[in-house]
Amino acid sequence: MKVLKFGGTSVGSATRMKEVAKLIGDGEQKIVVLSAMSGTTNCLVEISDYYYKMNITGAMEKINVLVAKYDDVIDELYTDEAIKLEAKTAINLHFEYLRSFSKSTFTLFEEKAVLAEGEMLSTTMFQLYLQELGLNSALLPALDYMRLDKNAEPDMVFITENVKKQLELIPDNDIYITQGYICRNFYGEVDNLQRGGSDYTASLVGAAVKASEIQIWTDIDGMHNNDPRIVEGTKPVPVLHFEEAAELAYFGAKILHPTCILPAKLANIPVRLLNTMEPDAPGTLISTISKKGKIEAVAAKDGITAIKIKSGRMLLAHGFLRKVFEIFETYQTPIDMITTSEVGVSVSIDNAKRLDEIVNELKKFGTVTVDKDMVIVCVVGDMPYENIGFQAKIVGALKEIPIRMISYGGSNYNVSFLLKATDKKRALNALSDALFN
Repeated sequence: MKVLKFGGTSVGSATRMKEVAKLIGDGEQKIVVLSAMSGTTNCLVEISDYYYKMNITGAMEKINVLVAKYDDVIDELYTDEAIKLEAKTAINLHFEYLRSFSKSTFTLFEEKAVLAEGEMLSTTMFQLYLQELGLNSALLPALDYMRLDKNAEPDMVFITENVKKQLELIPDNDIYITQGYICRNFYGEVDNLQRGGSDYTASLVGAAVKASEIQIWTDIDGMHNNDPRIVEGTKPVPVLHFEEAAELAYFGAKILHPTCILPAKLANIPVRLLNTMEPDAPGTLISTISKKGKIEAVAAKDGITAIKIKSGRMLLAHGFLRKVFEIFETYQTPIDMITTSEVGVSVSIDNAKRLDEIVNELKKFGTVTVDKDMVIVCVVGDMPYENIGFQAKIVGALKEIPIRMISYGGSNYNVSFLLKATDKKRALNALSDALFN
């Protein structure tokens, strides 16, 4: 059995849904994870915002806009009048549910229930379309098996047990349609997976059913060797190691969230990135295979802040680094990069929400300097230190660009550079020219 995930763009219109149905209707057994139709989640966020502000009129107007959009999709998607009526009836129930929040206090719990409706709408419509086509399919409700534990992490034991129970209740189907992103929390309330959303669902479900392969279908033909929005002539990388893909995802490759492939990696299930607009393109295969000694790709992460703590008196003292890290932990701010010297330590963060408080605490230990509007550029591939020459090649490509920090050694798959955001485009193009062209 395979698990296939289709994102919001892939199911963003009646035409796109029809194309997806063609892709999955090959008679091979599979679980299909769907996101909300593109634009729906943003609209649901706006509806929630109006409810928070107790502007019921605003919420109702936004709901009506969404109703009109889905009515148009239904009219275009179905030809069988009976199924079209069934679809409109089912969809209207979801919109009545959205309207019901005008009668109660609106909190974070209600907002999560509202946001879950996007995936409920797309899967309901798509399953009815498969029914019209005569395909052997069934709905697999995510809220019946996808659960978080008390630490708000996926409860893999519960997920594995319950997805199997749900499949046993509706056996002998070729296609199972389920919702991405949504789940229940430890207390049984409607919640969501946040990080990576539907991709995460696909990876968790794939691991639970021991899938032969997990496919992530998007609107780009695999993970490219550089940012195609900035660099011309980029190409998809045919094969990546799990570690390489995770590094690229963490440091800016938007096609995949870094946490999404972890369940697949732990279960040793290959993940294939494919393009619904070009279904015959080979895409990118992520597995335990890597090309030895090869630099594969470059990615960049924006919105970085660098912090340097200079303290000749304190740095070599026992426990100094621990105290520095504890400050970031207290303010729940992860560190991306770190470099140290005899008299100072520099770190970078991508969340500056608590920056003022962090800097205020760090000043107890030394002189603090902050550099904003920075970017991390990372080069990813199989690069163990025994392979001589790749460091010089990478650094040589950036010889005309001022570099604030360099990080290597934490992983054999990544060399990272911190530089000014204004130098990002020049750096990405220089690396492409030196490494790939």
